[in-house]
Amino acid sequence: MSGRPRVHWRRHRAAAAGLAVLLMGAGGSTRLLAQPPRVDAYGQIEDPALQARFERITHELRCLVCQNESIADSNAELAGDLRRQVREMLLAGKSNDAILDFMTDRYGEFVRLNPPLEPKTLLILGAPFIMLVLGALIIVRIVRQRSRMPLDDEIAPGPM
Repeated sequence: MSGRPRVHWRRHRAAAAGLAVLLMGAGGSTRLLAQPPRVDAYGQIEDPALQARFERITHELRCLVCQNESIADSNAELAGDLRRQVREMLLAGKSNDAILDFMTDRYGEFVRLNPPLEPKTLLILGAPFIMLVLGALIIVRIVRQRSRMPLDDEIAPGPM
């Protein structure tokens, strides 16, 4: 035999097995205490509060394919991808504002069905009314100028 001391493998195996069982038990109990919310077969989040948030957010986001439907109501493939993204972000613990900001940064203000009132959105919403008033002012000015002009049928006063 060689000059090495004999190692009692059975004792080490038993200790390793005991440690593994202990760690698995501790990991399992931790998982039971802090399980992330799960999703059922239909894509519904099992936590009712998170599901309500999911529905609220998906009704606020516009389907970029359908353009006048929310992603909750649309059957387009992109709407399904956006719903999946919202669900994943909710399950990751993101806030509603963080999710809406992410979608707005990625797709622009158009993705919001009801964009927040900001100076640029006020300009966009007010532009048709501004153009209508401007058009009315132009029409009034033209009508006034023409009313001051002499008619072709009238004879100008002067020497005959």
